[in-house]
Amino acid sequence: MTRFTLHTLLLTACLAALAPTIVDAGDEPPARLADTGLYAAGTTQVAEGVMPFSPQYPLWSDGAVKRRWISLPPGTAIDASDPDAWSFPVGTRLWKEFSMGGPVETRMIERLADGSWRFLAYAWNADGEAALAPADGVSLPVAAAPGGRYAVPSRYDCLACHDGGGSPVLGFSALQLSPDRDPLAPHAETPPSGALDLPGLAARAMVVNLPATLLESPPRIDAASPEERAALGYLHGNCGHCHAAPDASGAAVPVDARMAQRVGEPDSGARVRASLLDVASRYRPAGVSDPAIVRSGDAANSVLTLRMASRNPRVQMPPLGTALPDSTALALIERWIDHQPKTLETSR
Repeated sequence: MTRFTLHTLLLTACLAALAPTIVDAGDEPPARLADTGLYAAGTTQVAEGVMPFSPQYPLWSDGAVKRRWISLPPGTAIDASDPDAWSFPVGTRLWKEFSMGGPVETRMIERLADGSWRFLAYAWNADGEAALAPADGVSLPVAAAPGGRYAVPSRYDCLACHDGGGSPVLGFSALQLSPDRDPLAPHAETPPSGALDLPGLAARAMVVNLPATLLESPPRIDAASPEERAALGYLHGNCGHCHAAPDASGAAVPVDARMAQRVGEPDSGARVRASLLDVASRYRPAGVSDPAIVRSGDAANSVLTLRMASRNPRVQMPPLGTALPDSTALALIERWIDHQPKTLETSR
């Protein structure tokens, strides 16, 4: 049983309640990445109309180097009426390439004619070609990957992450594409030439109904200090797609830890802190008598950091997608926690 299969079983209850608009349906998917529209015909050059982008808080993926692109059908646009849950037109395609000493996987998500979303993964071979990976995932021999193996996730694993937030599209949002980028963001990437950002989307008419205030005052993580901005930004980008406020259907993970910030909500950072700091944890690690999600001033006894540092499949957070803890981000989160006032001690 692979790591991804085990996590899928552990998340069965969540997957059973997946929103009906997120499925794997439609026509037979392209067998080759070259046939998905990412490249100009017969080349490995990105096709005209396929635009690069780079989120300011990238998802940790065991140190993989990533490139990302999006394409919209001609004459269409993203509806940003809800600035925290953009609605993408039918025909939208997004790609993300993972490299570890060379490309190993490219994922694609696509909105189909019936409004559902399709999730596909393409595995690269030694000849420089990428073919459709099996729906239940596959493990590839990659020397630069942890343990010499790279795990391509199953399509159900894709659903486990992409169903939690306001939109199944992750990393492409008002906050992630804000031109006010966080210089302390862990693993911050230099956006490639021509990369889309919020003003660029508006100028190209690729987004409509975007509140004007977000162009006049670019969104940023609501925080009290630069270090807290980076810490809460990391949690937003790596945890917030699952640990978000319940949507209209009530969908959310069964833990009231809110790590997603909302650009349309004042004091969003205060709401995040209130859901984490000195809040009793349902998960009770061994040796911790009074566990809290974040114990103010005490990172060593905070459940958040204990689970971030673990790669025990029954303990680790995030629950899938990585084989190594993110030591850089963990150090940042620990510094942020240790700088928090010890609210419980001072109030007793």
